[in-house]
Formats: sequence, structure tokens, C-alpha cells
Amino acid sequence: MFPTLPAERHRFERGCAGGERMSADCEQGKAWTSGFSLRLPDPRCCWHWLSGLNNRSRECIGRDCVGYSIMTPDLPIRGRLTLITDKQHSDWRETALTVEAAAGEVVIGQQPLIRLINIALFARGHVLLEGDVGVGKTTILRAFARAVGGEFERVEGSIDLLPNDLVYHTYVDADGQPHIEPGPLLRHGDRLTTFFFNEINRARPQVQSLLLRAMAEYTLSAFNLEFTFPHMTVFADRNKIEKEETFELASAARDRFMFELNMTTPADDDIRRKLLLDTAYHNVDKLLERIDSGICHGDELNDIGAAIQQFVRTSPALDNYLLDLWRASETPQRYGVSLESAEIDRLILAGASPRGMSALTRAARVAAWLEGRDHVLPEDVQAVFPTCMIHRVFFTPIFELRRTEIAPALIDGILHQVAAP
Repeated sequence: MFPTLPAERHRFERGCAGGERMSADCEQGKAWTSGFSLRLPDPRCCWHWLSGLNNRSRECIGRDCVGYSIMTPDLPIRGRLTLITDKQHSDWRETALTVEAAAGEVVIGQQPLIRLINIALFARGHVLLEGDVGVGKTTILRAFARAVGGEFERVEGSIDLLPNDLVYHTYVDADGQPHIEPGPLLRHGDRLTTFFFNEINRARPQVQSLLLRAMAEYTLSAFNLEFTFPHMTVFADRNKIEKEETFELASAARDRFMFELNMTTPADDDIRRKLLLDTAYHNVDKLLERIDSGICHGDELNDIGAAIQQFVRTSPALDNYLLDLWRASETPQRYGVSLESAEIDRLILAGASPRGMSALTRAARVAAWLEGRDHVLPEDVQAVFPTCMIHRVFFTPIFELRRTEIAPALIDGILHQVAAP
């Protein structure tokens, strides 16, 4: 049933009863670098999938192939090769929207922020949240952690926190015997789903570096062993009010976060009245109990995220739009961007990185998917561009001190000046 393919190149073929036939080649060892979506309305269709990865052929004849998509293992996202139906995509979308709605019931007046966190979650990116004291940063991240389910760990940033505190902790029991136990990063092994770092800018750079490595590589070496966290999503928040005894994340470190979000106090008077007078919002723990634990399964998010990336496509015109945005982040003056508060020719030290643009594309695909589409529109890119790029454009030292003022204006200028398809 699974004969070995002798050829060095393998062919993907699909045929229909109507006689239409399409095929594409892919080199052995580089199979499925593009991937394919099967949307054959005729239930009599047949298709052949020759997998260069396993050197086997698989055949399905006379079966309804409608709504299958192929996930590729070489995407810049964690996931595995499988076949996904349109109904599964629909069910996943309903689950994602349920997560979003549940978080919206707990933290009111923050719907755009909640949507962006949800996009990052299904695009398999990490989130850095900042804002004033008491606006609900911790609550909103706890809400998502509860909705995702799985194993959860939380660390409070402090000036005396050491890297080893994330890996292990030691103590002496009542009998005077010393013990070593795994710390928050290792306690749950590969079952860790959500890691929440509260006030990350209070932790020393050594602690931040350890976490950033785990975020990038999903591995950690300790006790002569290699630990992996394949399903881990990191949520971190940052207190931007206090500056004493804090250690700001380096710009290169912040690039590890897909989104950097700013959470503000709701301006709507009705929302403020609810927060002020409705006692349900005065007890956070009771409020979080409203959310069903494990609405979606954290250990499935990698596969769902990879399936989304393969299901949602971009047109050649949109690809060019993304490339123009990338170039504009490096040389905005070429696209007519100008700022009253800065000399644009001397402003940019470095534009967006390939990792940053990859994050932007993944986020735009998820934004389209949440809207029920299988293709990306310019509006999807524009919805995620500010939060994905605002921390990824690096300024020369003379302007870096005014980043808070200049960066939003630059991002807005790029979106206005770069022509959308």
C-alpha cells in the first residue's frame, strides 16, 4: 500500500471526474515548501499525495476530498504534517472566538486588545503587555491562561530574583534533609502551556535572558539534561510607571515578543461606571471562575496554528505590499514618510527583522481566519502592523530617548504612505 518512490523528485497530483488535472513538483528533502489546498467540489474526485518526507505514496480514490488542506512542517511555526477539513477549521474558529468572548466578559472595555492577544495566541507568538498600574494587565493574561487550560506557571519579577530561581529551588525539610525541586520552568516538563511573568522589568537582565532563550528555542539545559517546552506561550507584563529598581528589556530582547501591547484605562463612562459600582468586578478570583477552564487545549495550539498558516493564503499583490512595508521600515523616506518631530534621514538605525516580518505575516493570516476568510486582505495586515512593528524598528541613539513619541507617528506614517493593493 505504501510503495517506495524511486525518483529523486516527487509529484503531487489531483484529478477530477471532469478531467481537470493539476500537479506540482517538489525536491526530495524539501518537500511541501509551498503546500497545497484541496478544494474539489466533485465527490468523485481522486487525489494522490506522494510524500517526499516519508518516501511513500498515499492514495484516496472515489472519496469526497472537499475542504482538505496540507500543513507543511517547514513553516516558521510549530506544528506537524496532517490533513485538516473545513469543518475542523470552522470548529477551531468557534473555539477561538469563545476564548475571546470569555476574556471579554472578565475584562470589559478592552475588546481590541483582547482580539490582538487572541491573534498572538493562535499565531503562536508571545505577548508583552504594558500599561498603568491597576488597569487589568494581570487579569486579562490570567483570563487567557485559564481559557487555554493546560499547565500554568507564574513568576513575580523582583530585583532579587536569580536565573536559578526559574530552574530549581532548594530547601531543608523538617528532618534537616536538603532537597532540590524543579523550578517553575521545569516543574511541568513538556506539559507547560502558559508561562506568565509579572512585571518582567523588575527582574535582572540575567533572568530576562534565560526566559528569552526559552521563548526562542523552547528548550533549557539543566542538570546535564535538555528540557523542552513545545507548547509554551509566554505572557509578560511591564510596569511603565516606576523606574526605580527596574531593568528595561533591551530592544533586541523585545523582538522575541510577537506583540507589544499598551493597555489603557477605558474612556467610556458606562464601562467606568460598571468597574466602579458593579461588585462583580471587585473580586478578580471570582471573576475568573466565570471562564471555563480549558476552552481550547493548549497542547493542540501548535497544530491549529500551523493549519491556519497553511489554510489562509496571500495574493501576489499582498505579498508585494508586505515587502513594501518591510522596505519602508528600513528607509521610510523612500516612500514619502516625514515626521515633524524627527529628521527622517537620520532616524532609522535598523528596520524590521526577518523574524519580525514573519510574525507580521502569521498574525495577519490569523486575523483573516478569525474573520472567517481564507485569504488575507490589506486590512488584516494594517490591523496588526502597529503592535507587531512598534518595538521592531530601531532608532539612532539621539532619537531613541524619544521612542514613545516618535514610534507611533512613524508607524502611522508608513501605513498612510505605502500604497495598499
